Amino acid sequence: MRIWVNGELRGADDARVSVLDHGLTVGDGIFETVKTVDGRPFALTRHLDRLARSARGLGLPAPDLDEVRRASAAVIDANPMARGRLRITYTGGLSPLGSDRGDAGPGLVVALGEARRRPDSTAVITVPWTRNERGALTGLKTTSYAENVVALARAHEHGASEALFANTVGQLCEGTGSNVFVVLDGQVHTPPVASGCLAGITRALAVEWTGAQETDLPFDVLERAEEIFLTSTLRDVQAVHRVDDRELPDGPGPVTAKAMRIFDERAGNDLDP
Repeated sequence: MRIWVNGELRGADDARVSVLDHGLTVGDGIFETVKTVDGRPFALTRHLDRLARSARGLGLPAPDLDEVRRASAAVIDANPMARGRLRITYTGGLSPLGSDRGDAGPGLVVALGEARRRPDSTAVITVPWTRNERGALTGLKTTSYAENVVALARAHEHGASEALFANTVGQLCEGTGSNVFVVLDGQVHTPPVASGCLAGITRALAVEWTGAQETDLPFDVLERAEEIFLTSTLRDVQAVHRVDDRELPDGPGPVTAKAMRIFDERAGNDLDP
């Protein structure tokens, strides 16, 4: 594996950042995960736009997006694979211990690993912890991801691949690394960004391409929705066949199946929509 670290490609054994990097010591960093298909990234422009928004929100210097594109291309070329997970990480860089940032400048790491296509449907659980829709990091894709690690571990303990959160006022919000859609009376709905969820790239495309409505939804909508599906960079559109102890049809329902078909067709025709 060849990894881009602060300006150059390095072998995996030599791909190192300082133990004093602020992304490591206090989680002061942002990232993007980009799907690659046959050596080409999907929706890279949208991902880089969100990287820049996250940097502004965290108060980091604006990333040089041309450099990020060059780094991404170099890593993809150096690691040929049919389907990959491109991880772009941008941190506060070398800093003193504590929350204050140093003046050494930000760090940039780009790596690529193989990714498998997801099953057509999956199981999810709900968790008792909440998303804070008014927090300082709300809507930013930061490396402060520990609560997602905890929730996802619980999901795996219960035979599920994702955990779903409510926000602090009891509305449906998002998963640890996905957005959630529900079907009510044949219409597709998803929580608005104001709920505290991440403005997912795949979420945005699914809304545009399927006509889904952004709607404030109570958390218990999961108990009565006709169909439920998730979206994310590596899931694309994935049906849910179980929420906690509630069983839904094993296969994607008709509305979800249509959303999957539309997404696959549109994404296949345009790799940078």
